[in-house]
Amino acid sequence: MPKRSPVAKRRASPKATGRSLYDRLGGIYAIAAVVNHFSDAVIANPLVGRDSPNAQLRAWSRTKRDRLPGLKWLRTLWVAAVSGGPYEYVGTRPGKCPFGLEAAHRALKITPAEFAEVAGELRRSLDHFRVPQREQREVLAAFAAHQPEITSARPVCPKAKR
Repeated sequence: MPKRSPVAKRRASPKATGRSLYDRLGGIYAIAAVVNHFSDAVIANPLVGRDSPNAQLRAWSRTKRDRLPGLKWLRTLWVAAVSGGPYEYVGTRPGKCPFGLEAAHRALKITPAEFAEVAGELRRSLDHFRVPQREQREVLAAFAAHQPEITSARPVCPKAKR
């Protein structure tokens, strides 16, 4: 049975409409739980993880696992910052904007289909924690906004949700 996140306890209500996405997601602990689940699912995914046809993704998933805890931390900070939380994301390889991801993903040669599969894992992780549909759409939209830079290393600078 999926765990129940703080988000599931607070279904979107008129009272919640003025709150940031970060707050509606349940804050840093709820975000970290989703990111932890998502990150492990990506590694296990046959299209984008340790058995991926993409040699770069396969190699990362098999030989860089010692970096996974740090990657989870960075992903958590990224989601917290892009969703309007009180955290600042600074990538290990900063891009052209504060939430830029192009430099960190360039060597992985991620295709649009692989990006879509990773987005699918994110959606499944949000479902696992019963994140309401409104918040899921907003998280997935923030993720999708960076698809051009991840799949072609072209910088994109969407604004954070506040």
